[in-house]
Amino acid sequence: MSSARWLLPLLALFATGGCELEPRPRPPGTLFVSVEQRSAWVRNFNPLFAGAGSRWPTRAGVYECLELYTPSTGGYQPWLATGHTWSEDRRTLRFTLRDGVRWSDGRRFTAEDVAYTFQLLRKHAALDAGGVWRFLSEVRAEDEHTVAFTFSRVFIPGFGDLAAQPIVPRHVWEKVGDPVTFTNPTPVATGPFTEVNVFRNQVFELGRNPYYWQKGKPAVRALRFLAFPTNDQANLALVEGEVDWAGNFIPAVDRTFVSKDPAHHARWFPLFGSTVFLYPNTTLPPLDDVRVRKALSMALDRERLVEIAMYGYTRPADATGLNDAYATWRDADVADDAWVRHDAKEAARLLDEAGLRLGADGVRRRPDGSPLALDIEVVGGWSDWVRAGQVVARDLRKLGVQAHLRTYEFGAWQERLQKGEFQLSISWSLDGPTPYTFYKWMLSSATVRPVGEVAASNWQRFGDPETDALLERFEATDARAEQQALMVQVQRRFSETAPAIPLFPNPSWGEANSKRFTGFPTETDPYARLSPHAEPDSLLVLTRLAPRSP
Repeated sequence: MSSARWLLPLLALFATGGCELEPRPRPPGTLFVSVEQRSAWVRNFNPLFAGAGSRWPTRAGVYECLELYTPSTGGYQPWLATGHTWSEDRRTLRFTLRDGVRWSDGRRFTAEDVAYTFQLLRKHAALDAGGVWRFLSEVRAEDEHTVAFTFSRVFIPGFGDLAAQPIVPRHVWEKVGDPVTFTNPTPVATGPFTEVNVFRNQVFELGRNPYYWQKGKPAVRALRFLAFPTNDQANLALVEGEVDWAGNFIPAVDRTFVSKDPAHHARWFPLFGSTVFLYPNTTLPPLDDVRVRKALSMALDRERLVEIAMYGYTRPADATGLNDAYATWRDADVADDAWVRHDAKEAARLLDEAGLRLGADGVRRRPDGSPLALDIEVVGGWSDWVRAGQVVARDLRKLGVQAHLRTYEFGAWQERLQKGEFQLSISWSLDGPTPYTFYKWMLSSATVRPVGEVAASNWQRFGDPETDALLERFEATDARAEQQALMVQVQRRFSETAPAIPLFPNPSWGEANSKRFTGFPTETDPYARLSPHAEPDSLLVLTRLAPRSP
């Protein structure tokens, strides 16, 4: 297809208000990024509330955390903190803060800001998505550059939660009436991009922090974001060279994107993205029955699913649900459990056993005689997930389930998912340095929220007391051999209870056009994941990129 014909749909999109044409030539040093697919932008830079729908890169680019972990390197990197120490009894954790850091309004960054951020989480439970105050008893600034976290119990994984928390300035947020609903339209932060240069419905731009603590960084002058409602429209802009950095699913990416300019177009899709699941709302019968959840799983032909929906970029999930970042933790015996393998006959037997029998009309019915009808919810603009949902719906219909795909705009889909107001929904999972975080948000009773209340994950609202006990033992040890043994038992509980249905490890989608900028991560230089969706990796990339010389 010629370049002109490629542009016709894009021009039509601009003409109908789907995106806004640039009023002037591209400003030098401005990085165009495609991360979120939305029809219009909402000015929200709240880094604390998981349900706020804040703009990228609020949590890792506008605001910053104490230390960074990235799966591509398998280690932590000092950031706002230069290091940390544990007390001998593992009940106190101290971070030493970096000297010379300023907020974007010029005020000094101190330990008081860190302590105040965590006090906000304590005061407003909705902000404490990770539940840090379940293991903390006190946070205090011991001096200007030292903050001490006192634990109510030994909780080794707590380090990752504390290190990753975005820090906000006390002198700004102490004047905010309700930090849960605060949209923070003019952020004051420590990150490389803090200045809102432009904000309109179809385009916004972030400029450099005038007081950024890394000398000479960021080299990029500004970040610019155009509103693309769907993957297809975002991909068109990327293929035609309008976008420099993206995290999009692109069908046949090597042919449609890389081959158009092999010297500058690159992609890297390691299976380090979170696992994609079909989430059943376990508060609703019959999805509260493990036999039903396993039957739905066994109805799915995952080999066909990844080929049709994902163009073969990934592999079917195994029974641990773990992505490839956790390869050294995966137990081979658990991974091979049968409930994630396609077996229509066994799926039918399980549904029969659960009382959901097939009628003469080919439709399965509940014990009260009503049809077993289930809606599968996905984001309308995400073409890969839409196709995945279509494959899932077809497979479930073969089992006699009246499955229907429902598509929503991202914000509406996310709200329904987070509040538990769905039957089945396709979404990602949460990850961390170890599988602890992944399984906590799959199985821990402590992460279950009532329907109607926003949940950071565990959208299926499932808790398992046996897993709670195993995770509690994991929390108290930093011995890798003991952690490994405990995690094998957790994997077994995940497989036995099937709280959610794993589909495939999501590739960490990342595309780059290096025609105007250098420094993107690659498979041979994996200092971070290329995907802009990956946090806090995006912060590493934003501080590494530099414009090419004219």
